[in-house]
Amino acid sequence: MNIIILSRNPALYSTQSLYIAAKNRGHFVRVLDHIFCDLKISNNILEVYYEDEKIENYDLVIPRIGTTATSYGGAVVRHFQQMGVFSTLDHEALIRTRDKLTTLQILASNGIGVPNTIVSNNSYVIPELLEKLDSIPVIIKLLSGTQGIGVIKADDVKTAESIIETFMKLRQKIMLQEFIQEASGADIRILIVDYKIVGVMQRQAKPGEFRSNLHRGASSFVVELTEEEEIVAINAARVMGLSVCGVDMLRSNKGPLILEVNASPGLEGIETTTNIDIAAKIIEFGEREVKLLRNIN
Repeated sequence: MNIIILSRNPALYSTQSLYIAAKNRGHFVRVLDHIFCDLKISNNILEVYYEDEKIENYDLVIPRIGTTATSYGGAVVRHFQQMGVFSTLDHEALIRTRDKLTTLQILASNGIGVPNTIVSNNSYVIPELLEKLDSIPVIIKLLSGTQGIGVIKADDVKTAESIIETFMKLRQKIMLQEFIQEASGADIRILIVDYKIVGVMQRQAKPGEFRSNLHRGASSFVVELTEEEEIVAINAARVMGLSVCGVDMLRSNKGPLILEVNASPGLEGIETTTNIDIAAKIIEFGEREVKLLRNIN
C-alpha cells in the first residue's frame, strides 16, 4: 500500500513508530505536514497538493492531528476521505472529540459514566455553581487544555471562586468537575484499535501532584481491566466514532468514569509500558479496511 502519515513533526515518537511499522510491513510511506497541504476543488474534483506536488494514488492516511491544528487538519482529512482514501481517523469524529464538553455530552447521553460536570458562561452564579456541583476539592479545566495544561485543583470554595473569576475575565471557557478522591491520583489509559482493546496501562501521579500525565512525571505500569471497564471503554470509542483512540478512565466508587477520549493518542507511553507494538496494530487495521474497500468497489 501507499500510506500517508499526517504529522507536524516526523521526528515525534508516534510518527516514527507508525512509519517504521508500515515500512516493516512492506508499504511505501510518506510523512506530510497537514498545515502545508493545499486543497483544490475544481470541476467537482478534489485534489491535494504538497509543495506544488499533486498527491495521488494513496490508499491509506493516518492522521496525527494536534490540538493546535484541529480545524485545518480536519479539513485535510475530510479532503482525503472524499477522494476515496481510507483514514484511520474520521474527520467528523476528530472535530467532535476535540471539544471536551461535546465529548462528555455524547458519552453521558449514551449512558457512559463521566465525572459530575458543570459548564457556564455566567460569572455571577459561581457560588451557586459550586454548590450545585457539591464537590470540594473541585477540578477546574480549560476546555482547550491538553496534557494536563489548564487543569487546576481548588481545595476550598474561595480559591475555586478566584480561579473561575480569573479564567472568565480572560474569556477562557472552563468546566468544573468533581474531584474523584478515591482514584488517588491514578487513571487508566486504554488504547483501542478497530474497536478492540490492544493496550492498557495505569498512570500514577507523582507525590504532591493530582494530574497523572506522563509529561508531568507520572509513572506507568500494566494493569488488568475488569469486564465492566472493557465494555465501557469500547462503548466510549464507538459512540464517539473513533476506531483508533485512547480512552482515559478513572476508577471510582460509582464505577468506571471516562475522563477523555483522545483521537490522536500518543504511542510512546503505552508502547514502552506494555511492550506492545501498537503502531503495527494500527497499520494492520488500515490494511484490512483498504482491502475491504477494494473488494466492495
